[in-house]
Amino acid sequence: MSDKPKEKRDVPDGKSRFMTTRRKEPTETGFVGYEATWEPFHKEVEYTTPKKP
Repeated sequence: MSDKPKEKRDVPDGKSRFMTTRRKEPTETGFVGYEATWEPFHKEVEYTTPKKP
């Protein structure tokens, strides 16, 4: 095994219908984590009282 550090590989953001994952920067120990961002499944509409008959 060589003693030179591993080079950083560019990883594109992972995108799906409701979720996006983004790679974090490696820590001192070399751990690389991912950040997950969820998009809302549905839109919220402001409630209005119905008309009275």
